[in-house]
Amino acid sequence: MKLGFFTQPVHPITRDYREVLREDQAAIILADELGYTEAFVGEHMTDLAEPITSCLVFLATLIDRTKQIKLGTGVINMPSYHPVHVAAQVAMMDHLLDGRFVFGIGPGGLPSDIEVFGNLDLDKNEKMVEAINQVLEIWAGDAPYNLEGKFFKTSTERTLYPEIGQGLIPKPLQKPHPPIVFTALAPYSKGITLAAERGWRGISSNYVQAHWVATHLPKFVEGQKNAGMAEDPSQWSVAKSIFVADDADTAIKYARSEDGPYGFYFSNIQKKLLRGRGATGMGLFKSHPDQPDEEVSVRHSLDTQVIAGSVESVVEQILELREIIGPFGQLMYTGHDWADVPLSRRSMELMAHEVMPRVNKALGE
Repeated sequence: MKLGFFTQPVHPITRDYREVLREDQAAIILADELGYTEAFVGEHMTDLAEPITSCLVFLATLIDRTKQIKLGTGVINMPSYHPVHVAAQVAMMDHLLDGRFVFGIGPGGLPSDIEVFGNLDLDKNEKMVEAINQVLEIWAGDAPYNLEGKFFKTSTERTLYPEIGQGLIPKPLQKPHPPIVFTALAPYSKGITLAAERGWRGISSNYVQAHWVATHLPKFVEGQKNAGMAEDPSQWSVAKSIFVADDADTAIKYARSEDGPYGFYFSNIQKKLLRGRGATGMGLFKSHPDQPDEEVSVRHSLDTQVIAGSVESVVEQILELREIIGPFGQLMYTGHDWADVPLSRRSMELMAHEVMPRVNKALGE
């Protein structure tokens, strides 16, 4: 099992903007030094608690500060952009990173982002599919493109001047394009199957209960089979909130305290999902489908959705998670606010140097 890093950072809005951005940079630089394989960064434009407004711009600041880790968008909210914007900027990023880039896409879930871009009354999944289809057609085709859909039109026919390069959109370094990754929330999602049929990889969100995540992998493999591909569950990743310390008491106090950074994270995410998705959002936090709504709380999420403890305890909890979900290929350590910088750095170090070698030894990998 590989070890990656995923962050849609949530910070107290009272913290200095520059400070939290530098902290989020430091986490990925550390992940690179420790041998994490990939790092994905999310974006939202209308949320002060989630301060990264462009994952591409943020990742660009890390190009020369990282060496081996692949950097991924986690995700680009496709309905918020014209396909040309995405195609051109992703192509440039792939070249800047010498192919060390992963293209994560999604429809976007923050209600205020959806509203500000005029998408509240639209089918954002339909708009996302049209957007990514045009991006792929731009990369596969040639100018003047002449692509027209329900939401977007792409053409340089009237201004094309190929002899000097005008009207041509850059293509990525990786062929036919960078690996495409999507994130998954909903149980039994048909979208997972459709994405897998296209050869895309997937990541289960860290705030979805394990019994729901267990429905993702079969749908993913189903899509691979439908497309005539070999079944490869190792292409699926699972993000998880994890905290490791040298002793269990420190880990539990830090990661399972309601007034700590993990408590702050789940409080923020629960409020957003419960307001934006109602009963559907609440269901993602339930330990079982019949759990009463009143039992869904920050306390419940900290107790059931955060892996925390000493090295030995965290190893056991990860192995138990894999038993529930199945043979997914990459565990994504989820970034949180560094309320205590030394403890946060130590957790990532222990995860890479102590936890994962023991996990893989137990798995025989």
